[in-house]
Amino acid sequence: MSMDIGAITAEVNRAGGFVQPLFNEIGKVVIGQRYLLERLCIGLLTNGHLLLEGVPGLAKTLAVKSLASAIHLKFSRLQFTPDMLPADVIGTQIFTLQTGTFSTRRGPIFANLVLADEINRAPAKVQSALLEAMQERQVTLGDQSYPLDDPFLVLATQNPIEQEGTYPLPEAQVDRFMLKLKVTYPPRAEERQILDLMGRTDQLPSVQPVVTFEQIKHAREVINAIYMDDKVKDYIVDVVCATRSPDDYSLELKDLIQMGASPRATIALTLAAKAHAFLRGRGYVTPQDVKSIGMDVLRHRITVTYEAEAEDKSSENIIQKIFDELPVP
Repeated sequence: MSMDIGAITAEVNRAGGFVQPLFNEIGKVVIGQRYLLERLCIGLLTNGHLLLEGVPGLAKTLAVKSLASAIHLKFSRLQFTPDMLPADVIGTQIFTLQTGTFSTRRGPIFANLVLADEINRAPAKVQSALLEAMQERQVTLGDQSYPLDDPFLVLATQNPIEQEGTYPLPEAQVDRFMLKLKVTYPPRAEERQILDLMGRTDQLPSVQPVVTFEQIKHAREVINAIYMDDKVKDYIVDVVCATRSPDDYSLELKDLIQMGASPRATIALTLAAKAHAFLRGRGYVTPQDVKSIGMDVLRHRITVTYEAEAEDKSSENIIQKIFDELPVP
C-alpha cells in the first residue's frame, strides 16, 4: 500500500471507525480503565499476546471477556490452578479400545481469544504448554500438528508474584507476550461509578458484538502501511540495544541489568508504536508513540541484577532512565 502520509492518515481514520463504538460497548460494564482497553485493542490490532498483572478485583477478567463479546470471535476461558495438566490446555490423544486407534480431543486453546486466567497459579509445565501455540500458532498432539485459527490471542491475567500460591512464568514464555500491563486501582470518581453500576443483585448489561474480524483485518493492513521514519526506527533499535549494552550509550546501568531485551522486543515495539499512532488517527509514528508504549513492551523483558534489587531498582526504573537519557530524534 503505497500512499503519502496524508492519504495514509485519511485511511487510518476510515479504518479506525470501529474503535470508539468498541470502547463504548465495553464501557457498558467496564468503568474507566482507558489504559487497559487501549492496550487490549493494540494487542488485537497487532496480533500480539498480552499479560495483565494486578491484584484481584480490578476488572482484568471482565475487560477481556467484554472484548471477546464485542467482537464476532470464538472465546475460551482457562482457569489456571495448581493441579492442572498440559493436556487440560492443549488437549490429548484418547485410545479407543473398540477400534484400536487414537482419536484427538482438542483442548480449550483452540479458540480465537483465549483468556488464561491467573496464569501464574499453575506450575511451569502447564504454563509451558502455551509456548508453541503462542509463537508458532499451532499445537502438536502426538505426531501431528494442528494450526490455530486466525486471529489467535492469549490474554493472560496474573496476580503479583509476592502473593501466596503463585509461580513465576518461564522466561521463554514471558518474552512471547507482546505487552505486560500493570493494572492499578481506579480513581475515586470511577470507583463511585462502579458502585452505582455493580451495587445491585441483577445481571450486568450485556455486551453486544459491534466489530467484525474483517474490520480488524483491514485495520491491520492499514497499520502495516503507517509511515515510520528511519530515524524513529533507529531510535527503537537504540532503545532495545541500550538494555543490553548500556555502556555503548553512556548509560550507567551495566551493574543493574542481568539480561536485556530480545529482538522480539524490537519487533513488538515497532508494531505497538504503529498501533498506538493508529488509535490516535495518525498515519505516521512519532518518538512519543515509542515512549508511550515502550514501558509495556519492555518491562517484562529486562532481568535486573541482585545489586539492582538491593537498591530497590526495578526494570521500570531502568527503562525510564533509558527513555529520559537516550537522545530523541
